[in-house]
Amino acid sequence: MSQLKKKITRIITSLILLVMLIPSTAALADAGYTYNYDFWEEVQQSPDAYSVKATLTNIELGIEKKMSNASSLFVRDNMIYVCDSGNNRIIQLKFENDVYTVERIIEEISGSEVTTFNNPTDIFVAKDGHIFIADQNNSRILKLDNELNTVLEFVKPVDDNFEAGVTFLPQKIVVDDAGRVYAIVSHVNKGIVKYEPDGEFVGFIGATPVKYSWYEYIWKEYLMTKAQRAQTENFVPTEYDNISLDEKGFMYVVTTNFDEAELMTDSALPIRKLNSLGNDILIKNGNFPPVGDIDWDNAGGYTGSSKLIDITVMDNDTYFAVDKTRGRIFGYDDQGHLLYAFGGNGNKDGYFRNPTSIEHMGKDLLVLDSIDGQITVFTPTEFGSMIFNALDAYDSGDYDLSADIWQKVLMFNGNYDLAYIGIGRAKLRQGQYKEAMHYFETKYDDDNYAKAFQLYRKEWVEDHIGIIFVVFFLVLLIPLGIGRLKRVRKEVEKYEYEMETVFKRKR
Repeated sequence: MSQLKKKITRIITSLILLVMLIPSTAALADAGYTYNYDFWEEVQQSPDAYSVKATLTNIELGIEKKMSNASSLFVRDNMIYVCDSGNNRIIQLKFENDVYTVERIIEEISGSEVTTFNNPTDIFVAKDGHIFIADQNNSRILKLDNELNTVLEFVKPVDDNFEAGVTFLPQKIVVDDAGRVYAIVSHVNKGIVKYEPDGEFVGFIGATPVKYSWYEYIWKEYLMTKAQRAQTENFVPTEYDNISLDEKGFMYVVTTNFDEAELMTDSALPIRKLNSLGNDILIKNGNFPPVGDIDWDNAGGYTGSSKLIDITVMDNDTYFAVDKTRGRIFGYDDQGHLLYAFGGNGNKDGYFRNPTSIEHMGKDLLVLDSIDGQITVFTPTEFGSMIFNALDAYDSGDYDLSADIWQKVLMFNGNYDLAYIGIGRAKLRQGQYKEAMHYFETKYDDDNYAKAFQLYRKEWVEDHIGIIFVVFFLVLLIPLGIGRLKRVRKEVEKYEYEMETVFKRKR
């Protein structure tokens, strides 16, 4: 009876534990907040790389009026600038001692005929302190000093490339270290508008290549009349949605105008990195191009692919883009590998209803939601910090440390492909080619595996060159020696036969 009681007790205990675990398991499934894709393009759940640090609204900031249709964020050092477009103002915040406070609210400027804003859509603060504002409905880009005095106004160029009847509507801006201004202008689809520091228009850069079929071209150019051509849609490049400048002066641009069928063939190019000539030099060594979600359905009432509406680039060349379709944030390393994705549409912390802008302060991420009038500040978790540390150690040349940190990452997430690839890259740099081959093979990284194999083969040949030469000469000389022996043997047999014949004759 005692044994039976023990068995019953164990069964009851197991059932109780199972019941207790059910809510935890359900919560874990529901909390699929952070994820990645494996080689087979299957979703892999991941520990969170970022957590919500703060949510900033007019209430938390002590501002009477709620932000309305806020469109853009900019960070310079410990200052955060918000384009509160619907209220025609710029809110400047200060982050100090782990507290966000209002530094000033900019609603009026000096030294201009029009001293107020009309739908300011973007702001850029240069390293020298000058403030640039895309004052869209006033058809100008303002350059102000820190005291809000107007230094210069960039207006619609008097140029044949700009249609006379089209209103100049600057949408997004960046300024390089030399003071040159680059602007995305609504209804201008020839590329990014470029101004010299003195306000002179010098042209466009980074125009999207025109795409059309050969039969469309022939029909339009040779078979249509002039009147028909005038009534048809021109073959024009698409417009960009946003622009960001990295520390080296390269421009990262995003566009939501593309054919979804071209995403996975890397023809859509929703993210581009432009050099000074406007050429796309974005590195894409991942298993799939940097396009946001690589598999999408119509669940939850949201349809279509990711539409990356803004991008920010950190000092280590990792970049983060925010998707307006499903409210997700996608992080990529400098090689184009997806680090992780997180976020979603909703009205709780860490989710968005209409994200319009993303920025970073150090490793923290800031996302602006235009409907909620809210800034969400994310900070890296221990898992996210380890990933950054591993990347930074590799970039600084400390490959041992990088490999060690990636090993710790695997303790958090054994399915994290980039950790295997990161260890493989570190081993490759350390000259441990055979070990590197193992890690690359594990995660089907064919390109890096080929590099490791080539170096391993070269190293193996150099280490065994003596044996190779001995084997080579043996392979070469043994057949020669055997042939020589056969010839000698034939000559001896011939000689013996001739001597035997002579002997017989004499007898």
